[in-house]
Amino acid sequence: MPASYHPSLGIAAIAVHQPAWELENSWFGSTMPRKFTHHTGIEARGISVDDELTMGLHAVRRLQQETGCNLADCRGIVFVSPSFIPPSVARRHLPASQVASERPSRAARQLARVLGVRRCRTVGLNWFCCGYSRAFAVVQRRWAPRLALRRDEFLLVVVATRISRITDYSCSQTSGLFGDMASATMLTSPASRRHPVHFEIVHADAEKQPAEKAAFDFHVRKHVPMPVAGGGVEHAEERLVYSIDGMAIAEIAPRAMSAAVAKSLAAAGLAGGDVNFVVPHQAGSGIVRFAGMKLDEHGVGGELINGLTRRVGNVSACSVPFALKETWTRLRGLIACPTAAVGSPGRREVLQGCILLRATAAHERQAAAAA
Repeated sequence: MPASYHPSLGIAAIAVHQPAWELENSWFGSTMPRKFTHHTGIEARGISVDDELTMGLHAVRRLQQETGCNLADCRGIVFVSPSFIPPSVARRHLPASQVASERPSRAARQLARVLGVRRCRTVGLNWFCCGYSRAFAVVQRRWAPRLALRRDEFLLVVVATRISRITDYSCSQTSGLFGDMASATMLTSPASRRHPVHFEIVHADAEKQPAEKAAFDFHVRKHVPMPVAGGGVEHAEERLVYSIDGMAIAEIAPRAMSAAVAKSLAAAGLAGGDVNFVVPHQAGSGIVRFAGMKLDEHGVGGELINGLTRRVGNVSACSVPFALKETWTRLRGLIACPTAAVGSPGRREVLQGCILLRATAAHERQAAAAA
């Protein structure tokens, strides 16, 4: 452990909100490639009828139920939404009256108001599937040095992804990939007794890197089929949708995630052999397997968590908090959580990030007792 390591914040709890509506692979019929499930591990995905703000609210309310937290003790909210339309695209394709509603910063302020949180700073961001790691980097670098959280105070990282609203359901390559979900992560100081830290934040980073070509963009499509709750299909005469070069992402993402882990370990003065668990962005079981191979090349060991997309799909920036929640009692020691994402629409770039966590002694005792 480097001498400069002084954890200032950590994860005390995570709550997850999943939509009640699950869209099975059978809905796609013959338009879904036969090897889709084999390559991705996805059999169904959640579809939300609520907007991102409402989804985030559901996640926070669940966190309140599970932890008994008092929102008067919340000092900051980071609102992350990878399904918000980027400003450059919104200005080009949406009416001027709708552009403001696509701003994560506006949603962050709205969420604070709805929750009745007054003494609270807010920030909103997108960063697609790297949104969670970017949020942690913002908190660790910008907020932690300025905020001296009192014993019962906390911060919230709220993620709400509703990519179903921008999915091109006529595209056989991408229409089955993503699912909707929301999560709320509570961050507290190591001194907190009411909400003790389970995983200390050792390091957090997210950055843009150049890519050989653009792999992501938005388009307006005509007569797009869409699922209807309870079964069936309807068609949108015109719909703004995303497009992804799946082959390019399958090549780029594993390399980006492994590189992000190696860079974070070096910044923290740690080695690949120090890692006990790797909890990567659950883009799909095939991509995670490839990421594991690339991690081996960097000397990163530890158990690789995979296979969590089966009933939820790729839930973008929610995938790491969801995976941490699902494997909570299994996790020990040093945990690397790498992420990778497409860059800005039409740009030759890739996003990559990593959060390094260390399980506290209290967490390991509790996990051992639960086992």
